[in-house]
Amino acid sequence: MDKHTVLRDYFGYSDFRPGQEELIGAILSGRDAFGIMPTGGGKSICYQVPAMLLPGVTFVISPLISLMQDQVTALRQAGVPAAYINSSLSLEQLRTVFSNARAGKYKIVYVAPERLETESFARLADGLSVDLVAVDEAHCISQWGQEFRPSYLKIVDFIKSLRRRPVVAAFTATATEEVRRDVERILELRDPVKIVTGFDRPNLRYEVMRPKQKNTELVRYIRKHGNRSGIVYCATRKKVESVCGLLRECGIAATRYHAGLDEEERRKNQEDFLFDRCTVMVATNAFGMGIDKSNVRYVIHYNMPKSLEAYYQEAGRAGRDGESADCLMLFSAGDIMTARFLIENGSESRELSAEERARILEADLGRLEIMAGYCKTTECYRGYILDYFGQSHPKSCGNCGNCSAVFDNKDITTEAQMILSCIKRIETKLDYNVGATLLMDTLRGGHTDKIRALRLDKLSTYGLMRNDKPQEIKLYIDRLEELGYIYTDKKYKALHLTDKAGAVLFRGEKVIFKRKKEAPAKKKKQKSITAQPEIHDTFEELRALRRRIADEEGMPAFVVFTDAALRDMAEKMPVTEAEFLEVSGVGLAKLQKYGKVFLKKIRELVAGRCDGDQNTDS
Repeated sequence: MDKHTVLRDYFGYSDFRPGQEELIGAILSGRDAFGIMPTGGGKSICYQVPAMLLPGVTFVISPLISLMQDQVTALRQAGVPAAYINSSLSLEQLRTVFSNARAGKYKIVYVAPERLETESFARLADGLSVDLVAVDEAHCISQWGQEFRPSYLKIVDFIKSLRRRPVVAAFTATATEEVRRDVERILELRDPVKIVTGFDRPNLRYEVMRPKQKNTELVRYIRKHGNRSGIVYCATRKKVESVCGLLRECGIAATRYHAGLDEEERRKNQEDFLFDRCTVMVATNAFGMGIDKSNVRYVIHYNMPKSLEAYYQEAGRAGRDGESADCLMLFSAGDIMTARFLIENGSESRELSAEERARILEADLGRLEIMAGYCKTTECYRGYILDYFGQSHPKSCGNCGNCSAVFDNKDITTEAQMILSCIKRIETKLDYNVGATLLMDTLRGGHTDKIRALRLDKLSTYGLMRNDKPQEIKLYIDRLEELGYIYTDKKYKALHLTDKAGAVLFRGEKVIFKRKKEAPAKKKKQKSITAQPEIHDTFEELRALRRRIADEEGMPAFVVFTDAALRDMAEKMPVTEAEFLEVSGVGLAKLQKYGKVFLKKIRELVAGRCDGDQNTDS
């Protein structure tokens, strides 16, 4: 066999996606590899195909149990001998896996990073011929990454403990240039072939809203999308409970997921979502990594996440099938305070020194500022994300909330001068700077004890904006920060002037405030089979058949066939086994297991069409 044969016969694809063939070729030639590919970009193929061609076993180091279970289930369905080793297995199940591994029955074994340090696993690895170690979610190895896990630092020690150094391959979807350097250095990759296929997901539409009532907007949006599958992310367990309760009261089939639930309920709720028994999953960030549910049509963030990496990864769980999907942020200023609290009061690893913890905290707060900037920007949302990851892009993507919006341009030079002057006068009077709340109270002529105690009511700028609403002034401040006239320090969250402020205060530079106008929503051009009723009806028939099979076998429907495979089936209407193998995502194992029943259904549908045509002719 060669790599193209494996791709076709086991995974059912005729062509590699961008970057896959180069990474696979490097691994098979004995070179280390480093792949940075977007969610849904096909990273797993890059180590699964070589694993089938290398003589020994491949270890895939993965951080989440759910990811391993889904991957192994899908691999077994495709005819690939695979297993996983993690804490979900009983002692007897572990013994079976270890025994089968020693007998050479697996080509791929998924393992949690914590397991690498155990004596029993070390003995197992010592007796095997390990040809490839693939590190999934490799950004977890970097202290500058948003999901740093100290257990990942032990991976390189495990590799060094093996009798023979295998090829090492790292994969991630969310790595800045700084994180990429860390991954390469800490894993000690040797002259790796590095492929960055890009971070853009053109099928995703990004939007940020600032609704007066988040609950009202949330329910309106979900009802508008009917029975389409979606995820709602919340910052805290308490908010998950309240939002899930709200949706259920409104008659929406919602379930929940967070670390405060017992393992059995988390498993059941996750399965209800994967099996489409519940259309909406309300969850903290504990849910999602490795959940390969292809038909998620929207991801809503009820609260702003703590970093742009986290947002990119969580929003990226929408539209994995390549169909159009929405990524909606419901933003309020309070989200920033919540995220900051969670960062400053997060769990601390005992394995890190005080200096390392301080450095991580500083990096986390820096990422929070960048995340807040995304929520406030009036420029292209997609461009903001791609700038962060270092990818060039057009100024406008044409498929995000800002690019499709109509803006009013308001000259706020006078208001800007008032705000900037007030910041300067407060600093001069107090010899330190203050935050946005006290600044706004001063500008609006507030009569608080703090203003009187600091004698800010004696400033010439006191009360200059008493006729402006607080939320309006806050938007002006956000715009001034976006344009670089002011900045917020990380430690005290105080506002400072930059050198650019002088141009507005003294040299007549204009400041324009862009405000979105409420405009009728444009109909999105969606890549959808519903445009052709006959194909749509066939797709729904095949979906119903897949649902029955999945229920009988006790697995998620997408493991049988993805929506993309069913869509291709509905368009090609194969009636022979050879034609069935031409369907994207159908390999020999899927043909053997499901070909007979699906071909029977398709032949019935073809016959029904012919009968209908004859009746029409007569």
